[in-house]
Amino acid sequence: MSETFDYFVIFAEMRTGSNFLEENINAYFGLKCWGEVFNPHFIGKAKKEELLGVSLPQREADPLVLLNRLREKTDGLAGFRFFHNHDPRVLQHIIDDPRCAKVILTRNPLESYVSRKIATETGQWRLGDLKDAKTAQITFERDEFERTLDEVKRFQLFLQRALQTRGQTGFYLNYEDIQDIDVINGMARYLGVDEVRGRTVQKTKVQNPASLEDKVRNYDEMVAALGSIDHFNLGNTPNFEPARGPAVPTFVAAAESPILYMPMRGGPDQAVTAWLAALDEVHKEQLKAGFTQKSLRQWKRKNKGHRSFVVLPHPVERLHRVFCRHFASFSADTFSEIRNVLRATYKLPLSEGAPDADYTLERHREAFLKFADFVRGNLGGQTSVRVDGGWATQSEVIKGFGEFGFPDHLIREDEMGQLLPSLAASVGCNAIDVPQPDDDGVYALADFYDAQIEEAVKAAYQRDYMMFGFGPWR
Repeated sequence: MSETFDYFVIFAEMRTGSNFLEENINAYFGLKCWGEVFNPHFIGKAKKEELLGVSLPQREADPLVLLNRLREKTDGLAGFRFFHNHDPRVLQHIIDDPRCAKVILTRNPLESYVSRKIATETGQWRLGDLKDAKTAQITFERDEFERTLDEVKRFQLFLQRALQTRGQTGFYLNYEDIQDIDVINGMARYLGVDEVRGRTVQKTKVQNPASLEDKVRNYDEMVAALGSIDHFNLGNTPNFEPARGPAVPTFVAAAESPILYMPMRGGPDQAVTAWLAALDEVHKEQLKAGFTQKSLRQWKRKNKGHRSFVVLPHPVERLHRVFCRHFASFSADTFSEIRNVLRATYKLPLSEGAPDADYTLERHREAFLKFADFVRGNLGGQTSVRVDGGWATQSEVIKGFGEFGFPDHLIREDEMGQLLPSLAASVGCNAIDVPQPDDDGVYALADFYDAQIEEAVKAAYQRDYMMFGFGPWR
């Protein structure tokens, strides 16, 4: 038997041919598949509530008890079938276990959907002989199919990534492969069995061999509906940007009020922190900052009913703030090394030192346009320069926040004057007005903004424009 694996799992879905595959696995000496042992409603087979001395309540209390019992009581390699809606506790365990062999069975999702609808209508989920076959025509329902397709795709992508990140591999086969004895023998070898069989077991028969046109009563409507489904993910915006962490040390809480600000770098920090201080009539220095994850959890426990928020600046305004703060001017915040790279490699017409009379509005506009183009390539993984949090996409920054906890509110900068006072009032604070953000750039954005600026920034931040619905800045 296998020296590589201690047990196996067949990842499949309803109507993918998993019953047929199980029967063929069980035809090999030394392999035993026990069915859907972690189905929420039964153990192994429909209406069965006990297996190898383990009852349904016992399995619910600790599913690993049953998994261990399968391995103990099986002569050879034990396995089971697992669908996306089976016990997630088991899923995590078997994914992490390199001693569990993964067999992954897939089928054209449209065929699976139609087959499942027919089985639901006829009540026949397995066919042993042609004389017992029941047939029916079904009505294709677009919304229902798209939900099913989304569930299947999400689970398959999860499996793929889970195996990749753990350095594991699975044995993949399609619905059509399970009739091919050479493929089935190859799967047996993957599981550690040297036996070679001459033909497949045919106890379970194909239930609906007819064409889709014969099985779907609104076939033409189905074809038209499928035409709008993006099979090749054409609408996807590629993301090569590195993941970000939760950035907890940057969070700022009010001195007394249960309100937490999760800053987006390049946002209106001065205005927001001034507002936070005004809530409790204190100086900015009295705001709570420098959190660790531990101290932030303590703050959350202490401040019942707390609210957290992020202010989303418009991408054009945000990028201009970052550009002015770190590159166009000289201060403690200047990224000197990256600035030198931008001047030498990307030809930004920045002053060698602090901006002087030669650094005109026209040069500033040209430098900002070239910076936006640099950021587009930087976010796309096309430069050697790090992706700094100041110009990382807002969607990726918020995703990083989510590693600790997602904010309660996403407030667009142009709406914070109305929404922040409402947020304060919701936790019993005075509805203090929000100060107007300062335009502290070398030059005001409004002085040179135009459609070309908008398009350059939009090219860099397609994901943020899509995710948050940003329109042009002006």
